[in-house]
Amino acid sequence: MTGVRVLLNQVSPYRSRRVVVEYDSRTTAAYLLDAQGDVRVPVWLANHVVAPETSDPSGLYRGQAPLMPAACTKHPYGRAKFDPDRLRAVWFEEGDGVALLDGDTPLAIIPGWAEADSGLPGYASEAIGRSAFAWELDAVESRLWPRVVHAEAYWSWRASPNAWRSVQRTVFNHLTRRVGAAGHYWDVSDGHAPLIRVSEHPPRSGRPFTVLSTVGMCGQRMPTLDRYMADTSSYARVELGLATTMPAHLAARIFRWIAAFPWRAVTWFGPGHSVKWLDNTEDSAMRGESTAVLLIADPTPLSAGGAQKPPDTSGLAFHGDPVHWLWIVPITRAEHLFAKEHDAATLIDKLAAEGRSWVLG
Repeated sequence: MTGVRVLLNQVSPYRSRRVVVEYDSRTTAAYLLDAQGDVRVPVWLANHVVAPETSDPSGLYRGQAPLMPAACTKHPYGRAKFDPDRLRAVWFEEGDGVALLDGDTPLAIIPGWAEADSGLPGYASEAIGRSAFAWELDAVESRLWPRVVHAEAYWSWRASPNAWRSVQRTVFNHLTRRVGAAGHYWDVSDGHAPLIRVSEHPPRSGRPFTVLSTVGMCGQRMPTLDRYMADTSSYARVELGLATTMPAHLAARIFRWIAAFPWRAVTWFGPGHSVKWLDNTEDSAMRGESTAVLLIADPTPLSAGGAQKPPDTSGLAFHGDPVHWLWIVPITRAEHLFAKEHDAATLIDKLAAEGRSWVLG
């Protein structure tokens, strides 16, 4: 549409979302886009002309933000346009939601669970009640605003010189105590959040396999959890582990795609989740016939009678949330389909009955 002015255009720290605020002299609206540029959530912010009595969504199909009807806006005669120099975005720690502020005043909050296709738009401070274009922010601000305050403090902390180093040190020291002395240490991130490393812990007495573990996944909460549960603390922070007798540098390549996957794909990893293996040649040496990976909190049932007992990684917490290790077990397409048809616990029982080990190699 001609005559549209972009007031704000910002990508999330994980590059999986973008928020754009547009002004067209009649209205101002915000759009939360995915990594492909598709609009996930449009949110009306304000009318700048006299509001109609009823809404007309037809403008949406012409690329024009609709005017909010008079009964649903605090300023039915229109309000002054926003100053783009005062507009700013505060991304949630998880990267799936964002708040829009005019200086320090909230204009809109788009939670990670908002989705236009499901009839769940974001919340706008100018809105009254609920409409297809925005829901009233006043009714939920006391619950959502603390998340914005937390997010701003979190990103301020992450910008400090020693923040990432403190994450590394916390996880690495815990692994050294629980799993044993470390060997090699690799960077598997691409230079922007989430920053993640992999630590190698070679075989030792009583453990004839190498343990590889991510270092740093727990430094940021995983996205979308609040779609499924009210209290996300027990599931928000994880690290991934892999046990192997393969050359460690070959096995570690799987972490190049899977370690950042929750924030790139805007999802979460939990016990029993299965993840389709991304197509790439980098980790083909360890992939074999596997087409997915199963994530297991306790691989003891696949420990060959206790001879391959997993290390105890419990006891770590970060920013008040417990950190859980999920262990990677490659599975075939048939096993992946079996897990979807039944559940992960049934698949694990099946693999155990077949003598499958959680140790790769």
